[in-house]
Amino acid sequence: MLTRKIMSKIEAALADTPVVLVHGPRQAGKSTLVQYLATTMKGAHYFTFDEAQILSLAKADPETFLAGLTGPIILDEVQRVPEIFLAIKLMVDRNRKPGQFLLTGSANVLLLPQMADSLAGRMEMIPLLPFALTELSQSTLNFIDAIFSTECNVNISTAEKQADLWPNILRGGYPEMITRHNAKRREAWFEAYLNSILSRDVKNIAHIEGLTELPNLLSMIAARCCGLLNFSELSRSTKVAQTTLKRYMILLEMTFLISLLKPWSNNLNKRFVKSPKMMLNDSGLLAHLLGVDSTTVLSMGNQRGMLLENAVYCELYKQKSWSELRTQLYHYRSHDNIEVDFVLESADKRVVGIEVKAASRIGAEDFKGLKNLAEISGEQFYRGIVLYTGDKIIPFGQKLLAMPVTSLY
Repeated sequence: MLTRKIMSKIEAALADTPVVLVHGPRQAGKSTLVQYLATTMKGAHYFTFDEAQILSLAKADPETFLAGLTGPIILDEVQRVPEIFLAIKLMVDRNRKPGQFLLTGSANVLLLPQMADSLAGRMEMIPLLPFALTELSQSTLNFIDAIFSTECNVNISTAEKQADLWPNILRGGYPEMITRHNAKRREAWFEAYLNSILSRDVKNIAHIEGLTELPNLLSMIAARCCGLLNFSELSRSTKVAQTTLKRYMILLEMTFLISLLKPWSNNLNKRFVKSPKMMLNDSGLLAHLLGVDSTTVLSMGNQRGMLLENAVYCELYKQKSWSELRTQLYHYRSHDNIEVDFVLESADKRVVGIEVKAASRIGAEDFKGLKNLAEISGEQFYRGIVLYTGDKIIPFGQKLLAMPVTSLY
């Protein structure tokens, strides 16, 4: 089993928190991870709610189901029994011992309409997404921690890493994709995966029949990936009412297929009124939805840049979850439409801007957005980086650098 970078955070949370929830998309490796942890936890009991008998018992009487168990309790796919959270709360309130429950969920349980209790103050939630490129390369360096350090020591770009860039992006990070080397078999897996999520999991969460518009909506989002969310335009294109569309977007977020990247502003109030960007949570999934493969990716034009930007988003989002430094990830767009693809803001309000270019050569004009961000953020601005497909780190003035995309991992 490849070591997951988030493992140390899960173990730290189990040491001081009664309930730990590891959540993320189906087939991201959650079950494998918690089953491994079960072997290291004395007296642990593992149950999965994907088993019909276990699911039936837990739904019928959650308190009785839990009452007969001792030692650390590991419950897999807990979103299928939202009623059990109230029973967990009662047990934890009687005994606040840390590490009592390790849960996994393939949906954001806090958004479930049947959620009985949020376990506020009793539960820590830790995301587990498909493999990051950093995990697959077994790098010990975290890019986010590096770019916020004084030295900014990042991974060196090698010829091998450069050659593997697009194959890595097209493959994505789902564990099943790592073992499937045939492109057609990968396509078949993605087709079956999406069919299962959109026809079964979403229906079970929402208790709505006939969600026939969801596959088309997801394809529309893929075609507009890295663009601003515009409900009016999306509603016209999909012929779905805005009220229904907003509900569907929440369902796609709940199942970790998409994310909405919030805008950055030095005025906190403006962050809540500006539009987010639509992102997919796996580059391989995006490539599948766009119909892109190794024979077409290098001639894609704008879509190639979109695919690269989304891949960088996925890597930053994953690395952020285990970074030593606590950061928030945003995008930036000024009132006159000057943009920066990503803005990382640390807890002490330092700002690093990251622009992504699918080009092997970079010029001063590629730093226009970062210079605007530096002017707006003032003393908060710590560093501006253009990630490109070249192989050298090049300084472009004070606090500005061009770096190979492969520096990420």
